[in-house]
Parts: sequence; C-alpha cells; structure tokens
Amino acid sequence: MTAPRDLPAAAPRILIVCTGNICRSPLAEQLLRQNLTAAGIDAVVTSAGTRAMTGSAMTPEAAALSSQYGASNTDHVARQLTEKLIADADLVLTATRDHRRDVVTMLPKATRYTFTLNQFARLVAAAEPTRPPLDFAAYVADVASTRGLHPSPNPPTLDDVDDPYRQSAAVYARAAAAINASVTTITAALVAAGA
Repeated sequence: MTAPRDLPAAAPRILIVCTGNICRSPLAEQLLRQNLTAAGIDAVVTSAGTRAMTGSAMTPEAAALSSQYGASNTDHVARQLTEKLIADADLVLTATRDHRRDVVTMLPKATRYTFTLNQFARLVAAAEPTRPPLDFAAYVADVASTRGLHPSPNPPTLDDVDDPYRQSAAVYARAAAAINASVTTITAALVAAGA
C-alpha cells in the first residue's frame, strides 16, 4: 500500500560508521547533512563508531576540515555503534570495507543497505535514473541491486577512506577530500533521482 501523496514521507535515516567516531564518520555526517539540506533533501544523518571514543568531541583537525568544506555546525559527541542504530537506518555508509563487515556481522539483514561511502558514491554515479522518482528505501534497493554489475575498484582499498587519527595534516586532508567527493556525488545522485 502506498502512502497518500498529501502525506510527507518520513525523512530518510542515514548512519555513517567509522572506528572511533571522532574523525571520518562525524566529518562525513556533517558534510552530507549540509549538502542534503542545501539541496532541499530532508534527511536525518547521524554517525557512530565500531570502537567509539564515547563522549569525545571530533578531533580539532576533523572539525576544522568540516568547517573548511562548508559544514555550519561541528558539534559532535562520539557514540558506540549498536544493532538498534543499524536497524533504524535506511542507509548505512561506512568508512572502510572492514567497518561494513562489522555492521553486517552485527545485523546480517543490513547487508541490503550497507555500503562503504566511496562504494555507494561509485554505484550512484554509474546509475541512470530511468523511472519516476522513488522513495528512499526503493532507491537504496535499486543501488544495491547493481553491486555485481560494476567492477570493484583496483585496488579494492579505493573503496576505503584512510584513517587520519593521529596522522599528519596531509592524511587528514586526503581523507577529507575523499569524503567530500563522495558526499558531493551522493547528493547529486539523490537530487537527480528525486529520492
């Protein structure tokens, strides 16, 4: 049964996952939220860590890069990934393939809607909207159905975002540039799909 057209659909819930939830995932959360808001897409974007530094703020380096790339709010409190957070999400985006494995190990049915951030960007960039606008869950299912149709990157680590924690400013800058590129691609694809 489809929802009546006059009732707004529930805002999509997007969860972004890394290890400590103090660098990559809050940076991606803030940039994706900012981009989607600017594009007029109502979504709830949150983040968590597989081994979260619970209660910690973002690293100063990640917060500065978030501001540099246009996030208007860098407030953040790290939290631990839970099965409930995964189950409540419509889309889970992870920093690495290992994080993706951790998510689907915790909740196997999440395989259908869990991708690395770079992988999801790669898949949506290759997708061509061929039908009327879809609801968000249908859009994610369509993207998931294309996983086997596009070759994985060579090397496969291109689907991962390097961990900048306790690394140089250059590593932080590379991670932020990769995150921003994926977020920009994902936002453009969602706008094009009417999701």
